[in-house]
Amino acid sequence: MMENNLLKTIHARLRDAKEILITSHLKPDGDAVGSVLGFGLTLEAADKKVQMVLSDKVPDALRFIPKSDRILSQPVGKVDFVVVVDAAEISRIGDALNGYGMPDLNIDHHISNTHFAKVNFVLNEASATAEILAEYLPELGFEIPEAAAEALLVGMITDTIGFRIPSVQSKTLRLAAGLMDKGASLANLYKEALLQKSISAARYWGAGLSKLQIEKGLAWTTLSLSDRLQAGYPERDDADLINVLSGIRGACIAVVFIEQPAENVKISWRAQPGYDVSSIAAQFGGGGHLAAAGAEVKGNLVEVQQRVLHATRQLFQITTILGEES
Repeated sequence: MMENNLLKTIHARLRDAKEILITSHLKPDGDAVGSVLGFGLTLEAADKKVQMVLSDKVPDALRFIPKSDRILSQPVGKVDFVVVVDAAEISRIGDALNGYGMPDLNIDHHISNTHFAKVNFVLNEASATAEILAEYLPELGFEIPEAAAEALLVGMITDTIGFRIPSVQSKTLRLAAGLMDKGASLANLYKEALLQKSISAARYWGAGLSKLQIEKGLAWTTLSLSDRLQAGYPERDDADLINVLSGIRGACIAVVFIEQPAENVKISWRAQPGYDVSSIAAQFGGGGHLAAAGAEVKGNLVEVQQRVLHATRQLFQITTILGEES
């Protein structure tokens, strides 16, 4: 019942909105870019005036998404409706909403979402925010055009690591098939989103893999600013190296530490079923999902690594003991 009432509210407000701003989190991933673009292009097809904005640029690795060049780095002028997608906290938006007040609508799937908007449509069981949009945009009366279907499918592919995480349900695959029916090519988008890598990304992986360590089900590595410079990698992420580590046989939890400028360290966790890495991320001001989470921590690479590994080992030990007792 609550979901039906929410949908009615969202439908009414989107119906009345004329100039809409859509944004998402800093350091956008495939779900953020795909959700912003998929939602925005769908609303444009319904004759709405839309600004699609990400405070950080679209990463080079995601510029293959059709019409991603439409995404701006900052909004221009007045709008009468503000939407945030795929962001658990308002602080993760950056400067995109400066001067625009509280968002009107928040659509997300993160369990750590703080319900920061006037209307919050948060479905934790969804594998991606793009999945929520693929399911509910038609229910809200919007026809998803081909370019929007491609963007949403990219969001689903990337956030599920190719439909491989536990939150993927049969419904997820049916929604992906529906986007394919609208013209999105699963084969091409999968290849571009997950398989194709630049030479610099491959070299960056090499630097991380050369430092790989594994200890009693916990695998981790580091990527320093020097590694990024030597590889020529242009972004500040891990080039999806975490997904490689998560596939190592015997690794129940994988962690990558990515050094950032000004003594900050970005951390990415991945976990096998039964381990909740979002609880560790929360200890360090981050968030995410049971099996995939992240945080950014102030401090140097060595010190942050020691603190985070200590907390991760504690979770691993507690979870293992509880599993043995049950």
